Formats: sequence, C-alpha cells, structure tokens
Amino acid sequence: MADIEAAKRAAAQEAVRNHFPDNPRFVGIGSGTTIVYVVEAIKNSGKDVSRIGFVPTGYQSKQLIINAGLIPIEFDALPDDAQIDVAFDGADEVDEDLNCIKGGGACLYQEKLVAMRSKQFICVADHRKLQHRLITKWPTIPIEVEPKAARQVMKRLRMLGSRSPTGAGPTIREGHMAKAGPVKTDQDFFIIDAPFPHPLLISEDIANGKKGDGEDGVWEVELLARTIKDINGVLGVGIFCGPTGPEAEAASVVGGQRPIACYFGMADGTVTLRRAREKPLSVIASYPPLIPITSS
Repeated sequence: MADIEAAKRAAAQEAVRNHFPDNPRFVGIGSGTTIVYVVEAIKNSGKDVSRIGFVPTGYQSKQLIINAGLIPIEFDALPDDAQIDVAFDGADEVDEDLNCIKGGGACLYQEKLVAMRSKQFICVADHRKLQHRLITKWPTIPIEVEPKAARQVMKRLRMLGSRSPTGAGPTIREGHMAKAGPVKTDQDFFIIDAPFPHPLLISEDIANGKKGDGEDGVWEVELLARTIKDINGVLGVGIFCGPTGPEAEAASVVGGQRPIACYFGMADGTVTLRRAREKPLSVIASYPPLIPITSS
C-alpha cells in the first residue's frame, strides 16, 4: 500500500505542476484518496493561493480545503458568469478514451457539476485505475437516485441489461453497518450500483461496426450513460464521458465531463500521462447545444 500511496502522490504532483494556472480565480477540488495529494501539492507549490476560491465536490473535499488553509467556495455561490479555471479529481476506473467511472465515494453528482463548469478537468489516479474498457476491475456503474424511485430505477436497469457475470443485478449501496441502512449522498439520495457488460468505445468498437445499442445488455458507453440518465428518478450517472471542456467550448455544445488528461502514478514510481483522444466533429455536433444566457 505504501507503493500505491507514493504513486498517487507522484501523479498529483505532476498534474498540479503542469495544470495549475498562474492566476486562477476558481479551482475545483474533487473527492477521494488521491485528491489528498493534489491539495498537498497545491499547498506546497509556492504559489499565492490567498485569492483563489476552491470549489469542493462534497463534504470530504471541503474538509481537505479547509484543513489545508485554503478558501472554500460552494458551487452554488459561484457568480453566474464564472467558470472554474481547472478541476482536479480522481476516478474509480478510466478507459482508453478517458471515459471515467466515478462515484465510489458517493459524490458523483457534485463531481459532475464541478467538472462541467470547468475549463479543463484533470484526472489523477494510480495505475490500477487504467483499463482498456470500463467495468473491468471496478464492477459497477454508480447511479444516484431519489430514494422513493430506487426500486423502480433498479427494475428499469434490469430491463436495460444490468447484470454481472454471476447474474447479480443492480443493488442499493449499504453502509458499513447494515442496520444503519443505505448510504446517503450529500443530496440525501441513495446510490445504486449497477453491473453491466463492458461498455463499447466509439473510437474503436463502434468505428469497427459493433452496435452498442443495448442488445444483450451491451451498450456504447455514452449511449448507456444517456439512457440511464433518462430514467425517472435518476439524479446522476457515474459515467463521465462526452466532449472535454475545450471541445465543448469550441463547438458550443454541452460537455466537460471527460478529462482532457489523466495522470497515472505507476508502480515503479514514474507517472504516465494519457491525453484525451479528439472526437470527430461529426460526433461533437450531435451533442446538445449550449443555450446562451441573456439578460432581460
């Protein structure tokens, strides 16, 4: 475990060194064990952080910010016209296209809010998280749901093909003490963990003629995320995909969930950088356009 922690620290230091802006106004701070080292690297960077607002993705990350002597600002306190200059966050699993599974710490909804408000999202993780396809070592997709709708959502997920190789279906995540009941998110919602077969990649599988339309539970990763999100009662889906922040800004479409780069701390102490593959313009054009905000 000491090697894993060293790998996380090395990845965090490299990510902060390469992507922390000189004079940011707002910086997003995600959740999870790797982000401890991101905050440490920011604190030790030697830069003036006294005028920066750090936007947490949940209770844990807010405590990290406060304990480091940094200034927290809640997401809903951001000025309407403000973007977050950069957001650093971890992931439970990352595929070759830098699509991510997040939500192991039950903060996925706020993590997605912060990522999509950021000019660039930088992922920091250790080498165990990098896989060719999602749902390889991380077994499920976390989904945040309204508690009254949980059973209905699980029924719909089973209809979409949610199942593990052993035949197990989606389940409500329980706390460490069973008698305490399900895990509650910062929104007081439940988390459903839904197993699926490996989602397909647009860049490889769909380009080579595979369907990914849900037949036998096999989905293209972005279509699966959208289909789950459309279920009544679902607040957020722990698949981070679509255009990166710069791609979305250039095309004036909704995006920013997918990181522009991921830093992976390796077992030998080195850091591996993976940059997001560019999406074809024809694919980006299919995303919902941004609706400009106009003053009355």
